[in-house]
Amino acid sequence: MNLIIGLLIIAIGAFCQSSSYVPINKIKAWSWESYWIVQGVFAWLIFPLLGALLAVPAGESLFGMYAANPKATFLTILFGALWGVGGLTFGLSMRYLGVALGQSIALGTCSALGAILGPVFTGHAHDLTSSVIIGVVVTLVGIAIIGVAGAMKAREIPGQAAVKEFNFGKGIAVALLAGFMSACFNIGLSFGEPLTWEATPDIFKSLPATLLVTFGGFLTNAVYCFSQNAKNRTWGDYKQKSLWGHNLVFCALAGLLWYSQFFGLSLGKGFLRDYPTLITFSWCILMALNVVFSNVWGILLHEWKGASKRTIVVLVIGLAVLIFSTFLPQLL
Repeated sequence: MNLIIGLLIIAIGAFCQSSSYVPINKIKAWSWESYWIVQGVFAWLIFPLLGALLAVPAGESLFGMYAANPKATFLTILFGALWGVGGLTFGLSMRYLGVALGQSIALGTCSALGAILGPVFTGHAHDLTSSVIIGVVVTLVGIAIIGVAGAMKAREIPGQAAVKEFNFGKGIAVALLAGFMSACFNIGLSFGEPLTWEATPDIFKSLPATLLVTFGGFLTNAVYCFSQNAKNRTWGDYKQKSLWGHNLVFCALAGLLWYSQFFGLSLGKGFLRDYPTLITFSWCILMALNVVFSNVWGILLHEWKGASKRTIVVLVIGLAVLIFSTFLPQLL
């Protein structure tokens, strides 16, 4: 039963994350850089801090624990900052390769490297059993199939086939960079494993490390967004008092939904403590389900309208492979 509960919680978190861009579409009259950093305050600072406080036993101090573990704290923030670079370069991969190919390479790289490099960098490579490696490979196959479906849709629907700035060499390099940098989130979590207390319930143990990773990502995004405010002269967005109430609500909702994926990951892993293989594979599970639910939203929002039945079948096969991959390591 704990196995099902753990996977279900991770799935709910993934669904919330894939839904986080819906409230963003309700934000009015702000430039991208302005609403992105405001929702980031909620997604990367406020809600992660509230989550981390759940892990603090009575009489202990969250920031005192960080201060007592300077190396782990520094490395966790560092990889969080690198993860922030991944988020910023993710869009470039789609600019040069198109949505289907760009997302497939970037998300596939993020999923695989995140699952593998976390244990490797922290000296726990022995956790990478054959079951985990096979699960990672199957996840990559599922993402690749969805990428094929996206490419088929682009050829079938007028106006979507051409990528104006298509550049295969540059696109592959950027997509691999975006995937590797995004994978740094899980590497940061791995370095942050000591940042907890024995008395902390298992379901909350990774939340203090999550706060440090998202804080590092916030720093990277803040530097970029504020530089864009200066470059595009959009500082005036923050002075529009009549919009603050409305936009703040939707930024907060977007931030809460986005953070839910990592809150759910922590809770889900707490229920999977008796399944060490799935603990190691949990990052891949989260990324696979993010892809699944993102495409489900695409279907609901009619983004696949006009695609042939053959293309839809390929898409459904890819989604099925990804769902199957979340259970596979435990079946082997």
